[in-house]
Amino acid sequence: MSLSITSECINCWACAPVCPSTAILVSPEGLFSIGATACTECDGAHADPQCASICPVEGAILDAAGAPINPPGSLTGIPPEKLQAAREEIAAR
Repeated sequence: MSLSITSECINCWACAPVCPSTAILVSPEGLFSIGATACTECDGAHADPQCASICPVEGAILDAAGAPINPPGSLTGIPPEKLQAAREEIAAR
């Protein structure tokens, strides 16, 4: 059982302090990863993985099966198929 952090991670440090297993690792280059042997997915401690609960980036944390815990649209409320149109609308303002 282990989560993983993808290259979508913005290295914001939000996840590291909330991990009850201290499984969030930071490389000398400042890149984040999750220690596979230390990660418990917060099982028994919390209802949801705390790193994913606080992560501000969609798709940055994957479950053990490789699926994003916060898939596209889950945080912004913008469905993936409407994201480009939303970006264009914002840019036009």
